[in-house]
Amino acid sequence: MASARRPTYTSPARSRQGRSGSGSASGSLSGSRAPGQAEEPQVISASKTAPAAEAGPAQVRQHKDTKSKDKQSKEKHPKGTAAGANVLAFPEPKGRRLKRNILITACALATVVAGILAAAVFSPLLAVGTISVSGTRLLTPEQVQAALEPLKGKPLPQVTDEEVDRLLEPLIQIDSVTTQARPPSELVVEVRERVPVALVKQGEQYQLVDVDGVQLSATDDPASVALPVVDGGAGTIGKDLFQATAEVLGALPPEILAKLSNASAQSVDAVELKLVDGQTIVWGNASEKELKAKVLEALLKVPADPKNPVRVYDVSVPRHPVTR
Repeated sequence: MASARRPTYTSPARSRQGRSGSGSASGSLSGSRAPGQAEEPQVISASKTAPAAEAGPAQVRQHKDTKSKDKQSKEKHPKGTAAGANVLAFPEPKGRRLKRNILITACALATVVAGILAAAVFSPLLAVGTISVSGTRLLTPEQVQAALEPLKGKPLPQVTDEEVDRLLEPLIQIDSVTTQARPPSELVVEVRERVPVALVKQGEQYQLVDVDGVQLSATDDPASVALPVVDGGAGTIGKDLFQATAEVLGALPPEILAKLSNASAQSVDAVELKLVDGQTIVWGNASEKELKAKVLEALLKVPADPKNPVRVYDVSVPRHPVTR
């Protein structure tokens, strides 16, 4: 193979001047010489550059490995990211990680609870099978159970107070009711009935009425019921007078009601009661009825004086009661 040569021209004068440090570069380059000095011949030198050696098998493999590494680097780094660039992964803040874990846990728990509630609400294992009734006096437990019969077979979680009230509405003796579910199949019903305060004669019977005048039941023998008889009833003495009398009777404790024989009213401000032994109670109007009831109860507990028996208890002014 032909060798490449690059001729190099070196001026002896420039070389000597550079070594001696005398003269200027421009003078050397211009080729000026001292007078009388013979011109020295120019020296031509050449350097030989070794040709590149042909690539061997090892170099070919190295070239292929380099290409493979470049390809892998391009695959690892997306477009716009320099190959070999270091990407720093900062740790996620602890608060954010905690919130995410709490959210995931809450969602999982909500799903589980929703599944359990759905199974409980619609499961036939919790169907009403037994209805227990308490608190009845005017009614019997069987009457209440018969009214609630449509609830049999219905899951306990689906039974509502509104539905129970609707089924018991025809039973006018019931004032209110509370229910309680006892899994797996028992429904407990506690009844609070209306309280009868007087008897009203209608024909040959006597109706038991509450403070609102609601007729709760009837009896043929008034002596069998420890309640006073309202003279004339609501139909005779008028609604206002009957309401005033009923409110007075509703404020009295059962012990005093049992001692009364009858009640009457000439006006809403002149309600009078009669005891079974003939004594009269002047009540007045229905105001301060709780205080009047306490005062009357205290007066009735005073021992009777045979020489000066009390015929009238006047509690119309409860802070200044009078007996005569």
